[in-house]
Amino acid sequence: MSVIEKVVEQVEEWRNGDVEIQHLSGGLTNTNYKVTVDGTPFFIRVPGEGTELLAIDRHNEYHNSKAAANVGVAPEIIRHFPEHSVMVLKFLDGKTMSKDLLNQSGMPTRMAQSIKQLHSGERFLTDFNMFRLTEYYLRLCKERDIKTPDGYLERLHTVTQIEKAMSVKPLATVPCNNDLLAENYIDDGKQLWLIDYEYSGNNDPTFELGNTCQEMQFNDEQIAEVCTAYFGSATPALIARMKLNMIMSDVGWGLWAAIQENISTIDFDFWGWAIERWGRAVEKMDSAEFPVWLKDVQAS
Repeated sequence: MSVIEKVVEQVEEWRNGDVEIQHLSGGLTNTNYKVTVDGTPFFIRVPGEGTELLAIDRHNEYHNSKAAANVGVAPEIIRHFPEHSVMVLKFLDGKTMSKDLLNQSGMPTRMAQSIKQLHSGERFLTDFNMFRLTEYYLRLCKERDIKTPDGYLERLHTVTQIEKAMSVKPLATVPCNNDLLAENYIDDGKQLWLIDYEYSGNNDPTFELGNTCQEMQFNDEQIAEVCTAYFGSATPALIARMKLNMIMSDVGWGLWAAIQENISTIDFDFWGWAIERWGRAVEKMDSAEFPVWLKDVQAS
């Protein structure tokens, strides 16, 4: 019996109901399902193989998903099966977003508003730091002889530069999703819901903002719109902080993709994604703006 079948069987109130299990497309780490019981839909995600290697803590995910639901930006948890690392969630009746949809006029502001709502909630169980996660991923690559993009190790001194500059005047950490790619936004016509808390943790808010701007490939005007909607203004220091975190987004998640190429059974070109992300990171590191960002992020 598959995990999804075991979970469905364990929900007592579903046993005599009309149950339909529908596999949903998408998901780079897990398998997603819509389970309809007597006409009422629910969402269930079954973790993929080897996901524990990606530094996903399922207890942390459950705790933070519940906290995000409490603040009104994530779906309600109906049931939790820790033995399967599975949650049964309320099904959100809305549109799964895409980069194109989130690049439409006004969307950067709506994104920032939902993010700010998440960040206003109770603190999450653990912290998230992309610099430390990158170090962990590098150790994993070394231990398992996993290929990294060309030139990756040679640019780690630049990563150290970024962390040093951003540490001069750090921002207080807040509860962050940390993985807001387009598909982790659901638009129900009234609000943007934020889903998938596998990598959630307390973090610098500009990582959240910079990471999602990088995922959407926002231009400078859109980045400033996000910054203004969140902070009330777009100062050079805040923009620089977002820009440097956009680099770190590609540095860290690019390495994640290289590991996924090695361990995942999902049909996706993870290596191509790793190369693309690393290329974007290097382009920004080598840009004329990079030393300006390092200077601005240390200013008041």
